Amino acid sequence: METLRLGGHALAPLPCGALFWPARRLLIVADLHLEKGSALARQGWLVPPYDSRDTLARLERAIATTGATAVLALGDSFHDAAGPCRLPDAERQRLAALIARVDWTWIVGNHDGHAPGTLGGRVVREWEVEGLRFRHEAGGAGPEVSGHFHPKVRLPGVRGPARRCFALAGERLVLPAYGSYAGGLDIASPELAEALGEPPVALLPSARGIVRIVPERCAA
Repeated sequence: METLRLGGHALAPLPCGALFWPARRLLIVADLHLEKGSALARQGWLVPPYDSRDTLARLERAIATTGATAVLALGDSFHDAAGPCRLPDAERQRLAALIARVDWTWIVGNHDGHAPGTLGGRVVREWEVEGLRFRHEAGGAGPEVSGHFHPKVRLPGVRGPARRCFALAGERLVLPAYGSYAGGLDIASPELAEALGEPPVALLPSARGIVRIVPERCAA
């Protein structure tokens, strides 16, 4: 897996949307938005109720593939504060098994607050280790890793939907949303550039390496 340097550390963006820190065997994910499907169903949307199942299955594969011994979730792990109560028994057991197997940390998000902590693991507002700061929403000086914005990018000259991507601006990295039903914000949006202090570059990891795309700026 190809890595990038952030705060002097080698971090690997993965095609699934997670970030892996090999030296600490730490897997970092953002915006799982578990139980978004059930939240939408309560609003009258007819959507398949399998988003949590799919998201957790991809998370299980990422942990197994990387050999991670710790997981850090960067906030909005559930779509709302009541999400843990709606989690089906099968998915609750899968998540409990993961939390029991690795060192698990939840960062507080604007959607779910401290609610994920009812399922185990520790809950913090921010986390800093070896000079790297992890938080839900970008807002400090780098080196920093965050989520919240769900960055997406359209490939130049390619028709089709935008793809989830990592957004890199200097020493500040925003992870894509990991949740199956999570939406996205165009990486060229003024909001993202303002939050990061400069327009970010899109990173698209693949089995052959990391593709870097400099997007055209969106109008304010």
